[in-house]
Amino acid sequence: MKTIEPIFESIRKLIKIIPKSWVELTTHRLDIYNEPQAKSEFLDELKKLLLSGDYSSNTLEQLPTAYDYIRLGHQLSSLLEWLLAEINHVSDDQVITFASKTMPILSLLRKNSLSGQNTYIYYDCDGSPLIDESRLEEIYGYQFKLNKINGASAIPQHTDGMTVFVTQDDFKTDFQSTANSDITINSHPRYGCAMVIHNTKINNIISDVQHVRRRETIAMTPNNCLNLLNEIVSNEVINVDVNSSKDKLIVEECIQENTGSTQKPLIASSGLSIQYAILMGFIENAIKQHPNKVIKIILPPNCYGGTNDQSRRIADLIPSVGIVDLLVDGGQDLVKSLDEALNHVADIDGVPIVLAEIPTNPRVEVPNMLKLGQVLTEKRFTKSNQLAVEPFFMVDQTFCPNVKLLHQESELNTVKTVSFASGSKFPSGGRCIAGYCAVNNVAIDLLEIISSHLILSDNMANSDQLNTLAQNMPSMPQRIVQAYKNTRDLVKSIQALLPQAKIYYVTDEIAQQGFMPSVFSLDLPTVGETIQERNERQIQLNINLIDFMINAHPKDCKNCVSYGQLKGSYWTIPATSTQGTTKEDDKDYIARVALSPDVDPALLSQSFAQFCKDEGLI
Repeated sequence: MKTIEPIFESIRKLIKIIPKSWVELTTHRLDIYNEPQAKSEFLDELKKLLLSGDYSSNTLEQLPTAYDYIRLGHQLSSLLEWLLAEINHVSDDQVITFASKTMPILSLLRKNSLSGQNTYIYYDCDGSPLIDESRLEEIYGYQFKLNKINGASAIPQHTDGMTVFVTQDDFKTDFQSTANSDITINSHPRYGCAMVIHNTKINNIISDVQHVRRRETIAMTPNNCLNLLNEIVSNEVINVDVNSSKDKLIVEECIQENTGSTQKPLIASSGLSIQYAILMGFIENAIKQHPNKVIKIILPPNCYGGTNDQSRRIADLIPSVGIVDLLVDGGQDLVKSLDEALNHVADIDGVPIVLAEIPTNPRVEVPNMLKLGQVLTEKRFTKSNQLAVEPFFMVDQTFCPNVKLLHQESELNTVKTVSFASGSKFPSGGRCIAGYCAVNNVAIDLLEIISSHLILSDNMANSDQLNTLAQNMPSMPQRIVQAYKNTRDLVKSIQALLPQAKIYYVTDEIAQQGFMPSVFSLDLPTVGETIQERNERQIQLNINLIDFMINAHPKDCKNCVSYGQLKGSYWTIPATSTQGTTKEDDKDYIARVALSPDVDPALLSQSFAQFCKDEGLI
């Protein structure tokens, strides 16, 4: 402990002056973010500051962004992981914190399942560190051997597979002496857990675990990281008796009111956390209701990267699951494409799971809802003239979370529909990353099974997240309308100034149906002798526009992937942010702009006009 004390003292000083943004924001500056060096660049610069002793809240704020989005990790999770790495005498990247207590174990089970390796899990906690072991074996296909022991010294040596030790110990404990364990997972009673990877010779172990945290769960939340840091360096145990039942009730009522659902919704730690539970619930239902049939997830290849990647990762894991592309952009009609995809799945007598964004991302298109309902309910037949399995419909309505797609009067009222949304956008105003889902009346039977997968993943929203949603969701409908008005004003001014630009946004007619997104996409007019030259010029113009607006209005314009925030505007290229893991051919290099309810569209219009003059566009 003596050698670690200087670091403890540095962190004691540091956490007294940390920037508010480290705790309060879900997205951070992309202009100071280098994805290949996520976490490491931030920590390298932070250590230099700590060594110099000359730092303030402002200098901390200027450090390179640790991760572009808080779900993947953030400044405080990186700080905590560095401290735990120092305690355990390992490299920074060998410690990974989770909000979930089970997902780090599931990340290892997934890895070993794909590689055909054995997993030996030893634990000295009171009960099993896994939830719903039979479901993990039967649906996920995970194989493992659980053994309760009295301490790490009782772990025998294995010559095959991976050995994991799960404990609930003091976080100042050095686990590096756990000789026969490849990995230690230390669980906290309230905050989540930390994984310490001892054996770095395991192929891709760090990146594979990080990818699960990126796609199926979240890092330990900022508040809990801060609490745990205080607990480690100052012995401050936070014993706040939080009663979140009132907050949860407010949030549930808001979700029902906004979606039109009559059922109690499920609230998870993030949008991808709830999406994971929905997908796995649908797959289990398909396996049990239609044994021996193939399961096809029908989804757009260029939709949000997290959605795309997660679905394909599930298909990699479960042999009966495959992917069918749903073409929705670039002149493709969602309804027509869906009709063709459903006919294909019917031909092979498969179980169709449809996953779509309404409006689409990034081109903000809304299908004809009446025709969509008709296509989803149309009776189809297999090649042997048997009635085909009806589709299940997952709809991501994060762009328009106040449209009542689950109401009895909705065009989808006879389609088994689950709606979900990321709470990091309009529901929380960018203050937390919780996500949620709700169902319509014909999909009530799916709620329990989805809930089971959410529980086994330990991906439920925590009390801080529920409190943030409870504070912000009641004002969401009003904020959506005001942000839409601002966005419409800016779009109209761009159309008047630069009619040859391609703007992707909902029409007035669509808005009157209730779809009022505050985000639009834009391709600036381009020139060039070849298609390649024109495309390259267009991409560069889009990038130049974003740089210009941010430099002109650093307080009102941010280089960020988010929207639905309480103030400001947000400018990004989806291909370099939200589509990070999408196949290159499916990426979209258009500019995406989002406006908040508290922003001046006239000011943005003036600057846009100046940019067009500077670039010779007008």
